Amino acid sequence: MRLFIALCCTLLIVGCARSGADAEGPETVGQVDLNRYQGTWYEIARLPMFFQRNCLRSQAEYRLQADNSVAVTNRCETRDGEWQQATGEAVLQQPGETDKLWVRFDNWFSKLFPGLTKGHYWILYLDEGYEVALVGSPDRDYLWLLSREKEIDAATRDTLLKQARARGYDVSELIWRGE
Repeated sequence: MRLFIALCCTLLIVGCARSGADAEGPETVGQVDLNRYQGTWYEIARLPMFFQRNCLRSQAEYRLQADNSVAVTNRCETRDGEWQQATGEAVLQQPGETDKLWVRFDNWFSKLFPGLTKGHYWILYLDEGYEVALVGSPDRDYLWLLSREKEIDAATRDTLLKQARARGYDVSELIWRGE
């Protein structure tokens, strides 16, 4: 029993220490016009993550719905040349704050544990023309460099990398489209 209590106390202290380091998370863009944001976005690069481990090329389709939620369809081309697809929904984390959303995908796990399966979708950078975006999670474990086009030029790439670094993301492990 003492070991259990000590373990709980240790986990509590570690959790508090980590949350105090940057409780606010990275800077986001502020208001996003979700009408302009909807449409197709191509993944240019991402940090490694389990659920995209077999993806070479990914894209997302966002469609604003009447209730102001966003329908999400993610597609991924695998190393075997097959396409996988996942559908879900994004909703505002806070009313009126359109740069921080919760995303949940329709799968068996999210049906069993709906409260555990929502993920952060924070829009960290968005150019004025809504052509490139940087999206991540506040713990900096997830990061996507997105574009309306399948390829971007070197200057745009450098801008996205600079923005990611400025927000505290480690970009050394990025996986680039097609790798």
